[in-house]
Amino acid sequence: MGGDVQVVPARATHVGPIASRIRDIDRTECEAMGHSAKQALRQGFMLSDRCWTALVDGRPEAMFGAVTVSAIDRRATVWFLGTDEVYRHGRLLRSWGQSLIHRAVDSRWWAGNLVSSANGKAIRLLQAWGFTVEPEEQMVSGVPFRQFWMIRDV
Repeated sequence: MGGDVQVVPARATHVGPIASRIRDIDRTECEAMGHSAKQALRQGFMLSDRCWTALVDGRPEAMFGAVTVSAIDRRATVWFLGTDEVYRHGRLLRSWGQSLIHRAVDSRWWAGNLVSSANGKAIRLLQAWGFTVEPEEQMVSGVPFRQFWMIRDV
């Protein structure tokens, strides 16, 4: 497969390159939530307490982070948007997932979000990372989504 993969702190300059090549299913998710891919990445970058970029051969291919929803209830919304290239390194992403998720939500008790029911690769990755993905669907702008979540012992 090849390709050097690194996870680095996200920078605003990573948004454009990822948005211009984002996976179709990620674009559909963003649009269902009322945002373009670029808007969603920019908002995630700005609102996340911690945010990272996955670089493949030095090129930004995915961005992910955690946004505090309630500091009192210790709840966070986690998100991950990327290109097809990043999913070509799924085995590596799976192996890094637990440590990245735990760093992202280190002081949160509950972390979760919604994922498109059609986003099979993301669902498998979330499950490999330890998230529960609910079987029930909820419609958002005509797109079926499933809630995913994790409760941490902190």
